[in-house]
Amino acid sequence: MSEIATRPDGLIDRRTFVKHLMQDRSDSLMIVAGLGSPCYDLMAAGDHPLNFYLWGAMGGAVPMALGLAAAQPTKRALALTGDGEVLMGLTGLAAAGAEGLENLVVIVLDNERYGETGQQRTATGRGVDLAQTAIGFGYKSVRDVRTPAEAAELRDWAMTVRGPAFAVVKISPEAAGMELPPQDGVHLKNRFRDRLGMQPR
Repeated sequence: MSEIATRPDGLIDRRTFVKHLMQDRSDSLMIVAGLGSPCYDLMAAGDHPLNFYLWGAMGGAVPMALGLAAAQPTKRALALTGDGEVLMGLTGLAAAGAEGLENLVVIVLDNERYGETGQQRTATGRGVDLAQTAIGFGYKSVRDVRTPAEAAELRDWAMTVRGPAFAVVKISPEAAGMELPPQDGVHLKNRFRDRLGMQPR
């Protein structure tokens, strides 16, 4: 089992956390990775046909995961996204909570920064509490993760919790570098559909 590290600032290292989260994953898990660093983190943990990487659709990870959860009720849909994207797409986060799907999980990698545009501080760095927001939006299980020990528990939780479920993981703002996944949207869509046993379009 991979270890979850901390950075020199004492906060959780995003790459080792995502690698731990993806350990021994199965085809019962569909993942939508939000714009930017969550895509790089997921790719660094290992590419998979049921990874869908959003390149320019900021705010789209949670709504897309919601749609997948509704369309594939026997599988689990996970939105792996960042605080900047969630703050931009609060309507989608609210809709996902209100829909009440048991197979939907949202995990937010919260570095309190807009990592793709210059590390400007987001509202979570100025007191906004996404865990409390998720509770208000009707998520059935909510976790506020701040230590490697708490982060280590998320792997089993994400695969077994009755959703809609939400976790915010406080990670270091230190950059982890780019691990670029495939950028061809048609290819990503078709391999995703093929792995689900659907005909490509």
